[in-house]
Order: sequence, then C-alpha cells, then structure tokens
Amino acid sequence: MFLLSAIIILSYLIGSIPTSIIVSKAVKGIDIRKYGSGNAGGTNVMRVLGLKHGLFVILLDVLKGILVVVVIARLHYGNMPFQNITPFDDFTLVQIIAGISAVIGHIWTIFAGFKGGKGIATALGMLLMIITVDMLIAIGVFIIVVTISRYVSLGSLIGTITVPLSLIIRENVFNVDIPSYNTILPFIIAVSLLVVYTHRKNVVRILDGSENKLSFKKKNLLLTK
Repeated sequence: MFLLSAIIILSYLIGSIPTSIIVSKAVKGIDIRKYGSGNAGGTNVMRVLGLKHGLFVILLDVLKGILVVVVIARLHYGNMPFQNITPFDDFTLVQIIAGISAVIGHIWTIFAGFKGGKGIATALGMLLMIITVDMLIAIGVFIIVVTISRYVSLGSLIGTITVPLSLIIRENVFNVDIPSYNTILPFIIAVSLLVVYTHRKNVVRILDGSENKLSFKKKNLLLTK
C-alpha cells in the first residue's frame, strides 16, 4: 500500500500546482483570485488576461491530469493491491485514484490556501486517457454550447453530464464493449456530481442572468477587477 499512498500524494501535489496563479503573476504581477470571477482557473484567466493566456493555463491543467494517469499511476503497474478480474481493471482503478487525487489537488490546492480552480481541465486530461471516445463527444458538446451561449460554465456543466450519458448509451444501447465499464461508470458519475457542485454558484448566476459571458476581445484589466 506504500506505493499506492505515494501515487495519491504525488498526484495531489501535481494537481495542486496553481498554474493560473503562477501565470497571472508572471504575466501581469497579479493574483488572479482578486480579479474577474475570483476563481483560480483558466476561464477566469481568459476573461482577465485574454484568450492566449487563458488557453495556456487550461493546457497546463489538462497536462496535469494526463501526467498523473500516464506516468504517476504506472508506479504501481504490476504490483496491484486490488483483486479485480483482469490486470486492466486493476490499472484502470489505480488511474482513477491518481486522477481524482489530482482533481482534488486542483480544487483544494495546498500551495494557495486550499483555494484553487474547479477541476474541469485537470479532469479532462485524466479522462481523455481513460475514456477517450466519450471525452471527445463531451468536448464537441462543450464547444457547441459555448459557441451558442458564450457561457463557459454552462458548456462545462453540459459537457460533464454528457460523459456518463455517453458511456451508458454506448454500452447499453449500441452494445459497445467498454473495457472496465462497471469500474469507470460509478467513478464518472461521482466526478460529474463533484463538477456540478463546484459550479453551483455559476448555475445561480446563469439563472439570474449575471453570469459572465466569454468574450474574445482584449480585456482591460482595470475593468475586470
């Protein structure tokens, strides 16, 4: 269990790297949490510092999720403590544990007073490595929703809900044999509920019309404070 504990700790620490805070301080010398929506995430960086810096932060956060699933989880490969049906199921479970540890680190980062982002990009990176097809479908839904509504939060929510629905439909309606389906589905549902929870304030703002819409125009920092 020592290796599994090490994977959890390392994944949490990698997820905790506050990329949005680091980038905003490096670019403008500011704490991104004091501007825009106050959230330490790529979307807020995009609103405050512009599209280029926002996408850079999102890419870094996605890479955090990919790193823990592809590299960190493999520390335990071949020495699994779980008695599942196949080695693939074992490794998938370790990947899930590593991934969720990174997402928790991103949301509650130890490096910034346990106040981080909402975990969407890091979860995206993790899930792209585990359920690629379903995540690509969700990304497509996200792009369509954001393009139409210009609400990144709405796109994130609907895209998140799309993932478990895609899994269920592909497995049970189209009879696609998804490896480790029974292991992955409960986890995906739990992650989706976590994402909905972290976006609860956004839902309220969308309903009352006060949620910020995404703009591709250059931002004036003073106006977004």
